[in-house]
Amino acid sequence: MYYYIFGKVIFMSEAKKTVGIYTLGCKVNQYESEAIGELFAARGYEILPADELCDVYIINTCTVTAESDRKARQVVRRAITRNPDAFVLVTGCLAQTAAETLARIEGVDFVCGNTEKCAVVDAAERLLASGCKNVHAEVRVASLEGAPFEPMRIQKFDRTRAYVKIEDGCESHCTYCIIPKARGAIRSKKPSDVLDEVRALTENGCREIVLTGIETASYGRDLDGYALIDLLEEVDRISGIGRVRLGSLDPSLMKPKFLERLASLSSLAPHFHLSMQSGSDRILNLMKRKYNTAMALESIERLREALPRVMLTTDMIVGFPTETEEDFLETLAFAKRAEFLMIHVFPFSGRRGTPAAAMSGQVPMEVRRERAARLASLEASIRRDILDREIRERPVCEVLFETCKNGYAIGHTDHFIEVTVKTNRDLHARTASVRFLTTDGNTIEGEEI
Repeated sequence: MYYYIFGKVIFMSEAKKTVGIYTLGCKVNQYESEAIGELFAARGYEILPADELCDVYIINTCTVTAESDRKARQVVRRAITRNPDAFVLVTGCLAQTAAETLARIEGVDFVCGNTEKCAVVDAAERLLASGCKNVHAEVRVASLEGAPFEPMRIQKFDRTRAYVKIEDGCESHCTYCIIPKARGAIRSKKPSDVLDEVRALTENGCREIVLTGIETASYGRDLDGYALIDLLEEVDRISGIGRVRLGSLDPSLMKPKFLERLASLSSLAPHFHLSMQSGSDRILNLMKRKYNTAMALESIERLREALPRVMLTTDMIVGFPTETEEDFLETLAFAKRAEFLMIHVFPFSGRRGTPAAAMSGQVPMEVRRERAARLASLEASIRRDILDREIRERPVCEVLFETCKNGYAIGHTDHFIEVTVKTNRDLHARTASVRFLTTDGNTIEGEEI
């Protein structure tokens, strides 16, 4: 077997070379890793779990918090320790913002940023052809200014649910967030490319599509007269389409006409992620968010009127600089009123180069952690109440099953409630009617009808 690369014929041994891809962070990273994996597979490589012995390791990093940075470095070092002879290539958001730091880790061969993630494939083949690890890592990180949308697509997905990246970049420049520096300006994928990709996944048996991006709600802002709702309507018309889930929504989008069109979509799952970050107007203003709590609650009320079964999830940062106990209590009160099914709680993590990291009034870490625990406790209580209500008021629901193990099938309703059913039947990738029986506060246990 051989490949023609960069003007040279490269021969490979008959035994397939192996690649392990480790993904940290968001759904966009998961999509991009899947696309990179398909490129390797198309060239004859075997994709293995990243914790196995591989010839090549790709680490797709995240930098949203200091903990994300620490974990990324840890994963890189573990790959090097697992197989010191393997070629180690690092990409993603930490690679974009701190390439030299990663390049200095002994054993790293190649670092590239977010403008050309797929470069890891050709780089890996060059390294394999040479047979020698780099003494000093090759670094390829370009400026994000004016960067186009990097062409990527997937045709299959190992799980029942497939992510499709429709947008990259963010221009909100919230004071706590480093992601605009890691991802650049908003770039939308061409509608025709999105539709082709969703159509192919549907034809290949994918039962649920999640449209995702760095700032998904901004899709189309750089397109002429074409908005997110236009794309959703076209996706909805694809023959054989299953569930379509939208990665996130912004309160500023939820105007009456938008919600009217949203409610008319037959394939759309009634579950949305609202990235609130705080329930205190003073803190939201310091964060430079685009809304206050009154606007958000009004948007949530409109959304629930348009889609009565809708479930909402959110992110919350606690311990933002100068946050007082009163501010935090406002966040707790907001969370109760909004009734989020899940709240991803983050103690504030100052990111170097962001305005929030340099603000006075930094909240002690022990206070941040204590507030995070209190909000997580409230979240658990709210979720328990929601699940109990679902069992009482909507005891039968359609569930798409994703995994089967140890005598249980596990899946999700369209509004993103996790359901387990005791069964020896293989329900993977199947939809079944389930009668809800009981809950442990996290999932609902039911029986197949």
